[in-house]
Amino acid sequence: MTPMTNPSTVLSAIDQHHIDQRRYPHGVAFMDGQYLPMSEAKISVLDWGLLHSDATYDTVHVWNGRFFRLDLHLDRFLAGVERLRMKLPYDREKIASILKQCVALSGHKSAYVEMICTRGSSPTFSRDPRQAENRFIAFAVPYGSVANDEQLERGLHVAISETVRIPPNSVDPTIKNYHWLDLVKGLFDAYDKGAETALILDTNGHVAEGPGFNVFLVKDGWLRTPAFGVLPGITRRTVLDLCAEIGLAATAADINRDDLKKADEVFITSTAGGIMPVTRIDDTTISKGQVGSITRRLTDLYWQKHADPAWSTAIIYP
Repeated sequence: MTPMTNPSTVLSAIDQHHIDQRRYPHGVAFMDGQYLPMSEAKISVLDWGLLHSDATYDTVHVWNGRFFRLDLHLDRFLAGVERLRMKLPYDREKIASILKQCVALSGHKSAYVEMICTRGSSPTFSRDPRQAENRFIAFAVPYGSVANDEQLERGLHVAISETVRIPPNSVDPTIKNYHWLDLVKGLFDAYDKGAETALILDTNGHVAEGPGFNVFLVKDGWLRTPAFGVLPGITRRTVLDLCAEIGLAATAADINRDDLKKADEVFITSTAGGIMPVTRIDDTTISKGQVGSITRRLTDLYWQKHADPAWSTAIIYP
């Protein structure tokens, strides 16, 4: 396969894959030193990332041609790589450049951009992870949200599953990972109850997180988000930063299901969607079924920050 480092070459290759584009999102990936259409971005079946979910990743989004809080995502990704004893072939500056190029070549002004490091594979199929050749992958595809436009307007219906999150002393939740079977089970539990997405519990029986998102409640003007056994999401951190900026009290603490159901407002946070309202927990209506005023205020401020150079990074398109 010919390396694709020239923007016109990549764009031409994408245009030639009409059939595959019906099965793959329009976008650009970076693998093995070359930029590729998404339809050509593939890993080996022997990669430990596939066989053992031995990988870490991070996802940053682009809005109106600007990365949002890219530095924080790079911080978390590089920390995860180090803690998993992996090695990257590129430094931080080069990784940032690759991500920007993926977006620029894709042409997307709003994008979902992922950076991945897998354990890779051993030439001898060794079971010793020290012998695996770690692999870096990146891609940019169209921006997507956990909640669609209609759900964002009326609020999501979330069910609390009895499924327990993987204990943090088994898999460190601060390292973003693909261990999602507990979250997927929670999703099916939610679908069985007629809900749209799920929250699952931590090992102490408190509410933890959902598939790809953190959760907040608002009670008497005070915000809380679970502290134990959860990924410290970048959007979660952004909400805490925004609260500090506008003088709202916010903390990370244990939350049980009754706390959520008795809350004045509930919302979830994710790179894929930002701040998304919840107006129903199981069979309990939250905030009289309306999106709350604090949720709306934080949501408006969150999107305003996307144009702020202190919070975002511009992309140069070809």
